[in-house]
Amino acid sequence: MKVLCVAAHPDDEALGAGGTLAKHAAEGDEVEVFLVSDGAMARYEQETETAMERRAERRAEAETAADILGVSNLTVLDYWGNQLDDVALIDIVRDVESKIDSFQPNVIYTHHYGDLNIDHELVARAVRTAARPTTDSPVDRILSFETLSATEWGMPSADNAFQPTTFVDIDEYLTQKMNAINAYESEMRDRPHPRNPDGIRNNAKVWGDKSGLLAAEPFELLLERR
Repeated sequence: MKVLCVAAHPDDEALGAGGTLAKHAAEGDEVEVFLVSDGAMARYEQETETAMERRAERRAEAETAADILGVSNLTVLDYWGNQLDDVALIDIVRDVESKIDSFQPNVIYTHHYGDLNIDHELVARAVRTAARPTTDSPVDRILSFETLSATEWGMPSADNAFQPTTFVDIDEYLTQKMNAINAYESEMRDRPHPRNPDGIRNNAKVWGDKSGLLAAEPFELLLERR
């Protein structure tokens, strides 16, 4: 099986699906991660030397996390983080389509469409468009994941709430997930904040309790073809 994770920024893949990606890799599936931006440039107005150094750091962190999770290939595009709404959506769709064409994934994990972060919302939309169920599409499943500090902070409404339908047992891979998250130390926060290491670990256990597992990652199923 070929598995593709499409995310907006480095650390989103580890936060949302790190344990699941590690499980896929351990079970012999080919796993790739496709990041639409490095997430660093959102904090800078110009490509200064400091900005470029931070960009390189974020990409290095992503490489480290990918190695920890067993990801076979990592792609990071050059869009500026948190500014994807300044880009024509069709451009992002075409980038994702190109990746799908070259890799031919069977399963895609991506953001939830109701996230507060605009980049997450647009990446989810681009994936859903690029992986629409045409007869020649290799994609049989699309699942959206929760990203702490973006999903639960979204604008609440009945039609965009995160309603997970699939729970993946990551008890054996929780340490691996946390090691990947620790590669993004600069993006972690102290309590009380959803993106603190203890909170991330406990969140997996809470989802496990809700689904009859010791630790779990939740997903909302967007497409399934059998």
